[in-house]
Amino acid sequence: MNYHWNWKIFWQLTPEGTGTYLHTLLVGLMWTLATALAAWIIALVLGAIVGVIRTTPSKWAARLGNGYVELFRNIPLLVQMFLWYFVFPEFLPKAMGDAIKQMPPPWASFVPAVLCLGTFTAARVAEQVRAGIQALPRGQQMAGTALGLTLPQTYRYVLLPVAFRIILPPLTSEFLNIIKNSSVALTIGVIELTAAARAMQEFSFQVFEAFTAATIIYVVVNVGVVFAMRWLEKRVAVPGFIGPAVQGGGH
Repeated sequence: MNYHWNWKIFWQLTPEGTGTYLHTLLVGLMWTLATALAAWIIALVLGAIVGVIRTTPSKWAARLGNGYVELFRNIPLLVQMFLWYFVFPEFLPKAMGDAIKQMPPPWASFVPAVLCLGTFTAARVAEQVRAGIQALPRGQQMAGTALGLTLPQTYRYVLLPVAFRIILPPLTSEFLNIIKNSSVALTIGVIELTAAARAMQEFSFQVFEAFTAATIIYVVVNVGVVFAMRWLEKRVAVPGFIGPAVQGGGH
């Protein structure tokens, strides 16, 4: 049986009458970007904290940070998504758990998805931050101490500004990963881009058109992120630390 191609399907109204199929995909893209950006903020902040903790002189703090990384890095993302959605509310006080479970859609699934992606990616960001700090010459920390800075001040004003500039290429890869990993959120009901493409395919039976469009949108978004981050890398590159080969390898 020959497949009937119909590229005009994007301008046809959906059965719900809420808009065209193209509008459905664009709304899905909006939720993909919202999920990825919100999760990235959590990942960057939490990952930086955990990464710093892993490089401090305190052995117990370093072990705690290492435990976090190993825990979240070794549990599959899909399992973590289900844990955040189905299990996490049950461990909270009853009133708080019930409030989370009774949130109206799409927030009831959006919030757990953001928390899951944020904490999962934070473990990977923490590894990048640790590597960036440890890649710096030891003399930089000594210089901070010699200037009379406390340990937090040394990290804040001496180590982290340079470390983040060094690890910008791998951080770009993690940002691209979080955009792509947001597709896992469809399993708990977030109607992001992949879920929107599936809905279009189920209603119209134009499977190739739906997922071709979704693929093109993902590629365009990710290529845009790559070019933006390459521009930023060149603007903040530290001479002697980031060369052209390293920059290209970060993507």
